Amino acid sequence: MPPEAVAGIGAEAHFRALETLYAHAPINSLFRSDLEILEEGFARIRFEVAPDLYHAAGAAHGTLYFKMLDDAAFYACNSLVTDRFLLTTAFNLLFTKPLREGPVVAEGRWASGRRRVFVADARLIDSSGEEAARGTGTFMRSHIPLSTLPGYRAG
Repeated sequence: MPPEAVAGIGAEAHFRALETLYAHAPINSLFRSDLEILEEGFARIRFEVAPDLYHAAGAAHGTLYFKMLDDAAFYACNSLVTDRFLLTTAFNLLFTKPLREGPVVAEGRWASGRRRVFVADARLIDSSGEEAARGTGTFMRSHIPLSTLPGYRAG
């Protein structure tokens, strides 16, 4: 376990606090989804694609792809950091399949970096088990303490 995860609060309390932070983010009233962090460096988001999220050609708009991939990668990285909120500095996205109505899972996994910049990969898996998109993001520590954010409640 990295030093950040053992300093201050336990990893499990930190994971639950990040899940609560995610649930309280105002944007998630528009994109209903559930975050779970089961281990450091890995985050999973479950959500449903509904027709009200479609673009004009009848599949999920790219906004949904980006949001869920970015969130999964972000929380995979922030699971390693207990003191600061991370910020997305770049994100590359590859669309591989249109998403239509039904359940989808976004999985993010930390890939590298532990000091200032973090890198994570993420993918979207549709209800048939096929990958619909993948992305890689870079994230950096901000000056915003997690403890000051509404919804982050550790311990």
